[in-house]
Amino acid sequence: MFKKILIANRGEIALRIVRTCRDLGIKTVAVHSLIDKDSMHVRLADESVCIGKSSIKNSYLNSFAILSAAEITNSDAIHPGAGFFSENYEFSSMVKKHKISFIGPTSKQIKIFGDKINAKKLMKKHKFPVIPGSEDYLKSIDEALEAAKKISYPVILKAGSGGGGKGIRVIKNQKELIENYAIVKQEVKNSFGNENIYLEKFFDNPRHIEVQIVADKQGNVVHLGERDCSIQRNKQKIIEETPSPTLSNSQRKKICNLVVKTIKKIGYESLGTVELLYKNKKFYFMEMNTRVQIEHTITERITGIDLIKQQIKISAGQKITFNQKDIQFSGHSIQCRINAEDPLSFIPSPGRIKEYHSPGGPGVRIDSALYAGCIVPHQYDNLISKIIIYSRNRNEAILRLKRCLIEYVINGVKTNIPLHLKILNSKDYIKGNYHINWLNKFLSINY
Repeated sequence: MFKKILIANRGEIALRIVRTCRDLGIKTVAVHSLIDKDSMHVRLADESVCIGKSSIKNSYLNSFAILSAAEITNSDAIHPGAGFFSENYEFSSMVKKHKISFIGPTSKQIKIFGDKINAKKLMKKHKFPVIPGSEDYLKSIDEALEAAKKISYPVILKAGSGGGGKGIRVIKNQKELIENYAIVKQEVKNSFGNENIYLEKFFDNPRHIEVQIVADKQGNVVHLGERDCSIQRNKQKIIEETPSPTLSNSQRKKICNLVVKTIKKIGYESLGTVELLYKNKKFYFMEMNTRVQIEHTITERITGIDLIKQQIKISAGQKITFNQKDIQFSGHSIQCRINAEDPLSFIPSPGRIKEYHSPGGPGVRIDSALYAGCIVPHQYDNLISKIIIYSRNRNEAILRLKRCLIEYVINGVKTNIPLHLKILNSKDYIKGNYHINWLNKFLSINY
């Protein structure tokens, strides 16, 4: 097992990793920017190293500073958390060359799944259903027009790498494709440094379902159920829950077993999340995330499995100590992402936290690095907290979550807590009748 792990991240996910390392008896090193010097993950880690100024480029995306920090602290592993370098195969490869363990899959696996066309080809090769679309990246407008004609409109142009909803455009007809092709290519180049775009069939109002897997280096693969992540604003997840209110037990079992079968054939190792679109009772592969997901918490709650702990143990070469039959799914869990933003305009709201009081009680978990007096910087993602609720059934979980949102005190910055309460009080959400475009429509009516 590792003796010391450097955590190449910040905020609530870095604090989450510090806590699991403590549970495992592993020393931790927190890296931080100048503005994060008083952050909670820095305070609670065993050691800390400042890696640069406050901009992301000069700190959390400064690979040389992070590797130097790992070497001077004699860290034998680096945990990338979520975001930043967590799915960067070049960084993973650099870490390995310095004889430090990267907590995650191999750099080759990160590279394959980071390229969305190659990922689709790999899954298709193993007979996993994928979204119909272009076989390769588009080289010309003529190729795009031919691919669209083959699968029929509407279609969607998408970036070949990256995420966050960038480089995505829904196309309803040939005229729109001609008008938007060059625009999307330029947007992708500006965001990700290349012009790789491809085309897929556009499904109207599907669900976003993802399956969590755990795979060790000995070839053992276990799924930990699915999550429904369909409550999204501009393709950014806001609320996640498990189990999905739309799937039957037979559908759930079928897709989870197919994911395990496919991942086992591929020989993947570490945590992984297979993201799917679900429409007309059919599943289609979208992409594979090779890192821990922000929403891993709800899976932990209904299975009792610490996913960060499993991720660390697998990277250390340890075998999974449970099989599929050992996994018992219990109750219902929902997570709300609390962002520092105006709940009406969604403009980020950085600042100093003047008052802070988190909700509590049975079945309540708060993942946050906030405290009274801390600063929410403008330079980084505005996710500041996650409320994770567990109860015996979905209705009880919704009621508990609403109670916690009302209790939560975060003064000094604006938050999206009022938005969450509106969603949870809506009839559609209560009935489980939602899809990936539902929230945008809900906002257009209610705001």
